[in-house]
Amino acid sequence: MLLSRLQEYILLELSQKGGRVDRKIFRTFYETQNKKPKQEYLEHIITQSIERLIDRELLTGFGRRTPHKWFITHVGLTLVGAKIVKEIYQRRQRKLPFRR
Repeated sequence: MLLSRLQEYILLELSQKGGRVDRKIFRTFYETQNKKPKQEYLEHIITQSIERLIDRELLTGFGRRTPHKWFITHVGLTLVGAKIVKEIYQRRQRKLPFRR
């Protein structure tokens, strides 16, 4: 499954923290990046990534609902998301190139 770096970061953070996690911790992803989007777009980008992960059934969103919109405040990892996290860790772990 093709995921962006932000989506991989979200899944890895959720696997380390466990349970319900506040979405504010995902802002730290952009602190380490050279290209930081404007503050007004930052929340929109994070929200869009979270919603796409929810659509793929990798996350469960918790929040409040108004008549027109959902406001996601916390997210949690599903079982399918946990399997994807294992695949991400396996991809990141490289084998040493020993010559025989």
